[in-house]
Amino acid sequence: MVIRLALTFFLMAGVARAETLRLLVPEIAPVAGEMVPVTVRGEYTRLITLEKLTFPSSDQYDWMQVSRDSWTEERIDGRTVRVFQRRIAVFPRRAGRLTIGPVTHQLTVTGGPTGREALPVTAEPVTLTVAPFPAETPPLSARALTVEDSLSAPPGALGDGETLVRRMTIRAEGALPQQLPPRPAMREPWLISFAAPEIRETRPTPDGPVTTVTWEWHLRPRTGEPGVLPAVTIPWFDTAARRLRTAEIPAIPFGYVSFRENRGGLDRLPADQVWIAAAACGSGLVAGLAAALAGQARRRRADALRILRRLVPFDPTRRAVRRAARSGDLVALRRAADRYLARRRDLGLPVTGRETAELDAALYGRTPGSPDGKTVLASILARPRPPARNHGPAGTPG
Repeated sequence: MVIRLALTFFLMAGVARAETLRLLVPEIAPVAGEMVPVTVRGEYTRLITLEKLTFPSSDQYDWMQVSRDSWTEERIDGRTVRVFQRRIAVFPRRAGRLTIGPVTHQLTVTGGPTGREALPVTAEPVTLTVAPFPAETPPLSARALTVEDSLSAPPGALGDGETLVRRMTIRAEGALPQQLPPRPAMREPWLISFAAPEIRETRPTPDGPVTTVTWEWHLRPRTGEPGVLPAVTIPWFDTAARRLRTAEIPAIPFGYVSFRENRGGLDRLPADQVWIAAAACGSGLVAGLAAALAGQARRRRADALRILRRLVPFDPTRRAVRRAARSGDLVALRRAADRYLARRRDLGLPVTGRETAELDAALYGRTPGSPDGKTVLASILARPRPPARNHGPAGTPG
């Protein structure tokens, strides 16, 4: 009799222990806005007649369910167990400590005086440390991000009265719709612009949401005078490579082909008058600079100011990078480097996109460490050189 009671006790204890619920989170150090895959896994032996699980909302994160709940049977410790799984994508809103859970699965199982009884099973909360987003922009993280830019006609050679239709689509894997940037402005004094309604779509997949945003503009010059629509850059964190990248919406020339063809040409000056023309141009440039900046269109003023900024030898963002490197604060160094590289892009100076690779690996890599400060600083401040020409051996054409 005692043996039977002991056997019954151990069987009941095994059944009780089998009713478990856990939150499974990979060992990662996410940045703000990065998708954290969470699996809610329950292992049950009781016969379940009803169930309900509500994932908790929080001001610390956004979340979405990325696939249907699954119910399967597995053999665990010699027993057949019904396994419940729900896959959730969690997106931290800010840096700091992130707590997910607790989560309770409300079960109704067979048994009890009425034939059924309530059996709540709770998963303990998990806590993660979220790093700051490595740029002074709204967080945008993705496994992959692509930009498609389609034009209805060559933008620099439009026919008279022709309207250009520009359609742009950004596709981000592992991002929510609100994380993609707002529509860029396509406005210039010489441009007539009409924007079609924006389209944002999200498709859940087992690996996380895939979000697309589509913008469309109808563009036409006011007078036909050639102009340039400037480029737009979108910083985003590559969660696969663990580094910050920049997607670029390219600049495009714009204007009617007839305006270019009808412009009057200038004859070349005789050789003996070249120096006179050069002197006149130099003096005219100095004398008319202030008038040009004050009287020209906004776009032309911006171009002139950009040229002047490139000529100024003092770069405050470069000094800020050196100061942050001396402090030893890697996050401050990453932000200073972002401002320095953004200034170079604004001025049209060459940027390889690999300047912060070693720093990003130390901050956000899978095995963070302490990089060599001098090497990191030299990589950030290195100025890309144009590729050398191959002239070939002496006496032969390159």
